[in-house]
Amino acid sequence: MPPEIRDILSRLIAFPTVSLQSNLALLDYVESLLVPLGITVRRFAHPDGTRANLWATVGPEVDGGVVLSGHSDVVPVTGQRWTSDPFVLREDAWRWFGRGAVDMKGFVAVAIHTMMQAAKRDLQRPLHLALSYDEEVGCLGVRGMIDSLAREPLRPAFCIVGEPTGMRLATGHKGKTALRACCTGRAGHSALAPDALNALHIGAAFVQRLQARQAELALRGAHDAAYSVPYTTIHAGLMRGGEALNIVPASCEIDFEIRNIAADDPHAILATIVEDADAIAMPYRDRFAEAAIRIDTLSGYPGLDTPIDSPTIACVSALLGTGLPTIKVAYGTEGGLFAKGLDIPTLICGPGDMDQGHKPDEFVAISQIEACFHFQMRLLGLLEKGGPLPAE
Repeated sequence: MPPEIRDILSRLIAFPTVSLQSNLALLDYVESLLVPLGITVRRFAHPDGTRANLWATVGPEVDGGVVLSGHSDVVPVTGQRWTSDPFVLREDAWRWFGRGAVDMKGFVAVAIHTMMQAAKRDLQRPLHLALSYDEEVGCLGVRGMIDSLAREPLRPAFCIVGEPTGMRLATGHKGKTALRACCTGRAGHSALAPDALNALHIGAAFVQRLQARQAELALRGAHDAAYSVPYTTIHAGLMRGGEALNIVPASCEIDFEIRNIAADDPHAILATIVEDADAIAMPYRDRFAEAAIRIDTLSGYPGLDTPIDSPTIACVSALLGTGLPTIKVAYGTEGGLFAKGLDIPTLICGPGDMDQGHKPDEFVAISQIEACFHFQMRLLGLLEKGGPLPAE
């Protein structure tokens, strides 16, 4: 494996590109590697100008080709106990440590190196690199870039999102909808609590209904055995309300999520939850007209479910050469957005294990980076040979 990949990863990790903070210095560095080689680079900026997506293309301006997709942002290190500086690459006999090493700057480092190698080849189909921002907070940043690319006349043949899969080929992940239930009661003195309406009590009843809906989905809902949790899940993660023990709280907020398999419609599930919310508040309205549970959508992204008989799967599986069956991953990615927004087959395949991400002393195995390098070199050879790619 070329030593340049380690050097690139070391530089990428040194940029503290925590979500919602600037990634422009990292993009400047990437451009400094690509632009002198004649690689075309464009940025799609956030409205406030503090961060941006990057789209790089090498090869002929024709339909087809492949997108290597990664995100530039990382999760915070605040409150985590690292044994070394999280923004300085550290290594031992078989691992590279650092924030983002596995999620997902390791893949990005390999992809940048592959783009640089591609500039030296006579490609018959283009290779694209997509780097996004704010993926870790709901896949927010990439959407503007995809919307712009969808309006252009040329279209890639397929996309590979390099989230960590242990270099296994993943064909899908669940969709996610993040929501907030805003419960309204009426404040009062706790000594006269029955004369007021406790919003926390309303919220507790709502959480109970979420649990009941989850139980129904687990028992009678659609199942997909490719997932470790084979059904759609509903999860309440945050509950806020109250100012003091002697005040009956008038408001309560509950943040919850739906993670749906492809066979389930999250909008239909949400509709049943809205019905539950109204049923909880209704009995109180004779005495408290303001009693209500309003549900707001905070964010969301579509799931990914590339058909198992897609020719793209056969093509990429052959390039991997492992003979292992495909998988589906528990976590979300930008893959569903690429598949839906550009209407192209999309797969997930990258080095490392997500179990090592988001933790102190995050690491990626060097052998995984090496496997990713060899895979991308074989992909580059395919683009050099020309001929139709699976989706063309």
